[in-house]
Amino acid sequence: MGSLLSYSGLSTKIRAMQRRLIDIPQFQEISQMTSVPQVVAYLKKQPGFEKLWADLDENTLHRGEIEHLLTHTIYQNFTRIYHFSNPKQRTFLALYFKRYEISIMKDCLRKIFDHREATLDLSIFKEFFDRHSQLNISKLTASGTIEEFINNLKDTEYYAPLSRILNSPKEQPLLFDYGMALDQYYFAQIWKVKDKLFKSVDLKEMTQAYGRKFDMLNLSWIYRSKKYYQMSHAEIYALLIPVRFKLHKEEITALVEANDMDEFGKLLAQTYYGRTLDDMTPENLENGYNYVLRSILEVEARRNPHSVAIIYSYLYHKEHEVDRLTTAVECVRYGVPPQETMEHIMKN
Repeated sequence: MGSLLSYSGLSTKIRAMQRRLIDIPQFQEISQMTSVPQVVAYLKKQPGFEKLWADLDENTLHRGEIEHLLTHTIYQNFTRIYHFSNPKQRTFLALYFKRYEISIMKDCLRKIFDHREATLDLSIFKEFFDRHSQLNISKLTASGTIEEFINNLKDTEYYAPLSRILNSPKEQPLLFDYGMALDQYYFAQIWKVKDKLFKSVDLKEMTQAYGRKFDMLNLSWIYRSKKYYQMSHAEIYALLIPVRFKLHKEEITALVEANDMDEFGKLLAQTYYGRTLDDMTPENLENGYNYVLRSILEVEARRNPHSVAIIYSYLYHKEHEVDRLTTAVECVRYGVPPQETMEHIMKN
């Protein structure tokens, strides 16, 4: 009864927000549009966007602004849920929020590594991050070197993992190294604190969702490291999230040390995911990752609508809506045929 009372109001709120997400027939409509302003004008009329975008002039927006505005709808909806949540639910949201901080930091790092002179304009997100984060967006976006960027993180939890990369024996760490350090820190933190922060049904759902997520990410990283980067075994092991859920240590070792892609594929087929998922081939690992996470969240949200699953499920689907809309805008911008546009959209 406590869980029911705790989540009943929030569940009702989130179900209403879920109904405002852009669905497949609407994406099909968008795919047939001939200009980006036409897409923006269409979104301005949709329930999930009309209040947020009412004052926008679709004819003056450029591509970067549209992408930022789409991302901003994620942050605005996160804030709505946060305001409607009780202290227990905010515990999960505070943990989940770190993925947004990492996304912002990766944008800043890309600017530094691309040697872009122009200041990265993330001012649209400043109010949101001032409210929820210790990150100083203004300082981070103005950072011109990796040393300055890391120094501007000195009073945050991200300073230590990035400092280790900066001061590592490797001659010149790459953007990839810093991004991986942030991801690994975040994932390890989630797994470390979940048993302390969550109980009962919420703990079970967190373990199921994140356990499978981390397994599938590890499988994807092993595959990409071997196929595209020809990394050594030691380098691949260093990339992996130190969490095993449905994968055994021996399976991970065998996959990392597989002699070629044929052997990797045969070993993958013998894992839990290879046995339980249709068409689980190395080439389909990314689609498999999306399917596994989406499925577990949808099932748990239906089975336990008065639990943390309904929050996680909504935020996951909102983020995928934005990914799909970003893809749709790019396809319309370049005049991609509708059928091909839908194929690209459905990959997200």
